[in-house]
Amino acid sequence: MKFQDLLLLVGNEPLFTTDVLLAGDVSPDAVRLQLSRWGRGGKLIQLRRGLYALASPYQRTSPHPFLIANYLLRPSYVSLQSVLAHYGLIPEFTPVTTSVTTGRPRRWQTRLGRFEFRHVKNAFWFGFELTPLGQEQSAFVATPEKALLDLIHLHPGGDTLEYLQELRLQNLDTLDWERLAAYVQRMASPKLHRALRNLECLHQTEQEMFVPL
Repeated sequence: MKFQDLLLLVGNEPLFTTDVLLAGDVSPDAVRLQLSRWGRGGKLIQLRRGLYALASPYQRTSPHPFLIANYLLRPSYVSLQSVLAHYGLIPEFTPVTTSVTTGRPRRWQTRLGRFEFRHVKNAFWFGFELTPLGQEQSAFVATPEKALLDLIHLHPGGDTLEYLQELRLQNLDTLDWERLAAYVQRMASPKLHRALRNLECLHQTEQEMFVPL
C-alpha cells in the first residue's frame, strides 16, 4: 500500500485502526510494517497498538480528546474532572482526559495528550450518553451529574464539604437536581448521600450570592 492509498481510505477520519486496512487479500505483517515506517517518518501518530491518527499536514480532522479516550480503552466513558470542565462546572483547565471503565485502571501518555482511566464496579456503569463533539465526532461522555458523582465516589473524602469547596464548583443551577438525586439513590452509597446533602448546601449558597438586591 502506498501512503496516497491510505489517505484515500482514511484521510477524512480523525482516527483509524488497523482493522480497516486488513480487509481482503492483504498481508497483516506487511501492513503493520508499512504503518511502522510511516510512523517513524512522521506521517502517522500511533496512540496504542493498532490505533493511529494522521499527522500534520495530512490530518484533515483533528481528533477530539474525548474521542481518543473512547478508542484507547473499551468499554469506557469520559467522566470526572474532564466532563466537569467541559460543562463549565469547574473553572480549571484539565490537562489529563479522565474516563472510567469497568476494566483495570490504565494510563496513556501520547503525542495527542494524556489519558487516565479509573475503575468503577459494574453497578455504577450508567449515566453516560453518546455526545456530539463537533466536526462530526461523538463519544460516550458522562452526564454532568454522573461525572460529579463518579469523582466523589473515587476520591477519598470526596463527600466532605471541604473537598467539594476545593473543587470550586460553579454554575450549579445547570445541574439536573432530580437526576442527581435519582443517581444517588440508584448507586445506594452512604458516601454519595452525604455528598448530596453537602452539594445542596453549596447550591443554596450559590443561589443566595446571586439574589438581586
